[in-house]
Amino acid sequence: MKAGTVMTVAFELDGQTFTALNGGPIFKFNEAISLQVNCETQQEIDYYWQKLSAGGDEKAQQCGWLKDKYGLSWQVVPGILIEMMSGPVSEKSQRAMNAMLQMKKIDIQKLQQAYAG
Repeated sequence: MKAGTVMTVAFELDGQTFTALNGGPIFKFNEAISLQVNCETQQEIDYYWQKLSAGGDEKAQQCGWLKDKYGLSWQVVPGILIEMMSGPVSEKSQRAMNAMLQMKKIDIQKLQQAYAG
């Protein structure tokens, strides 16, 4: 590879097309990019969390975020959290947000309990 050559790769995951770009040695890998996994159930959250966090940095786990064994950041997010946080800020959404801030892996039941009061 010649200096200044940019390499790209296109790939597909579960029907979603991605393009990855190697920006060269000037651009270091960091949290500026992450991938989001949208989940509907606690079972899905548990599954993806276990698979993606295996061998990753446990200190980088907070509020549904984790780093995998390659240092890539992921967000494992339940759809219900998006619903709770959309719209104007309310006491309910604030309680759910405060509960989420205490979590590493998102716990849907605890979010629902906080949201309900």
